[in-house]
Amino acid sequence: MRYLIGIDLGTSATKTVLFDEDGAIMASASQEYPLYQPQNGWAEQNPRDWANAALETIAKVIRESGVAAEDIKGLGISGQMHGLVMLDEKNEVIRPSIIWCDQRTAAECEEITQKIGRERLIEITANPALTGFTASKILWVRNHEPENYKRCRHILLPKDYVRFVLTGEFATEVSDASGMQLLDVPNRRWSDEVLEKLGIDKSMLAKIYESVEVTGTILPEVAEKTGLSEKTIVVGGAGDNAAAAVGTGIVREGRAFTTIGTSGVVFAHSDKVTIDPKGRVHTFCCAVPGAWHVMGVTQGAGLSLKWFRDNFCEDYIRKAEEEGKDAYDYINEDVAQTPLGCNKLLYLPYLMGERTPHLDPDCRGVFFGLSAIHTRKDMLRAVMEGVSYSLKDCNDILKEMGIQVEEMMACGGGGKSPIWRQMLADMYGCKVKTVTAKEGPALGVAILAGVGAGIYESVEAACDKVLRIDKECEPVGKNTETYEKYHKVFKNLYPSLKEQYKELATLS
Repeated sequence: MRYLIGIDLGTSATKTVLFDEDGAIMASASQEYPLYQPQNGWAEQNPRDWANAALETIAKVIRESGVAAEDIKGLGISGQMHGLVMLDEKNEVIRPSIIWCDQRTAAECEEITQKIGRERLIEITANPALTGFTASKILWVRNHEPENYKRCRHILLPKDYVRFVLTGEFATEVSDASGMQLLDVPNRRWSDEVLEKLGIDKSMLAKIYESVEVTGTILPEVAEKTGLSEKTIVVGGAGDNAAAAVGTGIVREGRAFTTIGTSGVVFAHSDKVTIDPKGRVHTFCCAVPGAWHVMGVTQGAGLSLKWFRDNFCEDYIRKAEEEGKDAYDYINEDVAQTPLGCNKLLYLPYLMGERTPHLDPDCRGVFFGLSAIHTRKDMLRAVMEGVSYSLKDCNDILKEMGIQVEEMMACGGGGKSPIWRQMLADMYGCKVKTVTAKEGPALGVAILAGVGAGIYESVEAACDKVLRIDKECEPVGKNTETYEKYHKVFKNLYPSLKEQYKELATLS
């Protein structure tokens, strides 16, 4: 039997999973690390924490599994996107990494837009300038920490720094690089035009690979520390959502997934590059060679339900602790007893502003239609339906762009709820399925490593072999009709409130 390792470098922890070639989990380990917020809206991490977590969890899964080093044929890395890692001429980390959720770069985003032009920027990078992306972070360091910028010789993304520690190679791959805003996304290469206009030296950037390509092998000192073989190959890997797509089988035209975690994502595979000229959704290269994905984001998805649970369902939290259950079990029971439309109550899930389709940091959450007849059960269902309407907004934009979704997978915490899955099926008007495998990103990059190592013929063939459908929800026609009526009202609420949101944001 041959084995593969998938590393998922998250914001709170790194998780490493050892799989056999059939996708069965042999061992798993995770290690947490801190997030630093030196100022309001800033977010940083120490890249060495990621590297140490990767080294220690690799060693642990090999030790616990008892698998021989020579039988581990490949390793893939997934991770949080957009983070900026800067190395000096000695390959030492210059400053803490400014990570994906950092919001300090609004002025730099304006600078990028002015220098390149909004329309041209979207044509090349498939996205407008966003504070989360890496390019604005590079400019921020140049503008505010010129000495650090002068010392910089290498710019890497988080997972690619871990790759450097494991292999000694400066490499990245197309899916993660797409989120730097320096990549010519249609042509899958660094954009000389963007780099020139922003004054960024191309030599600082890593070599670009496809996600399944071999980028290096394990360094001798790493092999000694971890128990890996020096012959184990390390492939390009993928950004977190691109890796999750492979781990849930979203590798062909017509397939998509919805994930409901803290935020929500609708992610669709596309065999051709498709860009929204309005910049409402992200288009990135995906982990399948020569293909792309389009992704809409709802900022406050699972966050909305967690917020309501934590503030208004304390009795459920206590009951769950006493009975050894999950508070969400009681919430699902409540929602199942409440009619569609929640007795004419709607919820706008904009607790953290919004990305798709509004791209508005100032909009906020709203209960609309609240009356004396409404109960907590109505409000709970309204929260879940409101998040689902927002995700439907994302899916509708994909349809508008000509991307037809025939099969939708559900994953993330929300995907575990049969009530939420049925809502999505009814609103989308298509089947919503789950897979038995629960290690989406880690499994995804392990599959990519298997392709790179020659164990699987292709990403598609690997997914056919490894993944199995678990649960399936069929849309109910009358429910779809009801939700269409409510969604029409939902869509009209944001334009009606847009100016009030702006006014509210200015109040002290």
